[in-house]
Amino acid sequence: MRIRIVDAFTDRPFAGNPAGVLLLDSFPDDDWLQNVALEVNHAETAFAHPLPGGGGADWALRWFTPATEVVMCGHATLATAHVLHSTGVHRGPVRFATRSGVLVASPGEDGAVTLDFPTAPLSPIDVPEGLGRALGAEPRTAFDTGPNIGDLLVEVADERTVHALRPDLEALAACSARGVIATARAENPALGYDFVSRCFFPNVGIAEDPVTGSAHTALAPYWSERLGRSVLTGLQASARSGRVRTEVSGERTLLRGRAVTVIDGELLV
Repeated sequence: MRIRIVDAFTDRPFAGNPAGVLLLDSFPDDDWLQNVALEVNHAETAFAHPLPGGGGADWALRWFTPATEVVMCGHATLATAHVLHSTGVHRGPVRFATRSGVLVASPGEDGAVTLDFPTAPLSPIDVPEGLGRALGAEPRTAFDTGPNIGDLLVEVADERTVHALRPDLEALAACSARGVIATARAENPALGYDFVSRCFFPNVGIAEDPVTGSAHTALAPYWSERLGRSVLTGLQASARSGRVRTEVSGERTLLRGRAVTVIDGELLV
């Protein structure tokens, strides 16, 4: 059984967010899927199998962190689409049946892939007690991101604050169901991005996610409203780093990025 490791939201290896990708004939039991994800030990491992023709989707897709299954994942969806397109298994837009509904990944002539995801509904909330201490910076605002993501989105003072965050992950786990997205406006948009972010998900076994597609379904509407533009570019300022081009269109958000296969091997179990 072939297994691939794909770096997503980057055009070069050893950057962006790595994801495991396995193309299957059907889904084995959940324990097997979870054990493989734990063995791969990246933020997410994607499992996909083809669906019969004539339906509303082409492939079934699920995502697992080393600790649990998740409802939505952007970078592993991009990685799966990249594998399908680069190997010729699927041509043109691919419709994935997922726990978040049907998600479409469309290849571009330049090699990039555009993901069509639901826009996260943002609800302002009071900053949870202790969040500033746990995060390492006092938030200016806090928003719930809805059931698909389940994260807390917070804006901090500036871009330098985002880069400098060194959160207490144990304390941070008590502040949100899944994790915390910290963001700020870009200090110099001439560098090619409009906002920065970092994402911490201690409750699903991910200390810091390198580049989080699902978080950008919340970041995009948040910054589009404040900057007055529907098309933006976000920089996720993790150690690996990556950029996500976003476009908000009502209830849908488009996420555009590239991916690179770095390992193509065999799973022996």
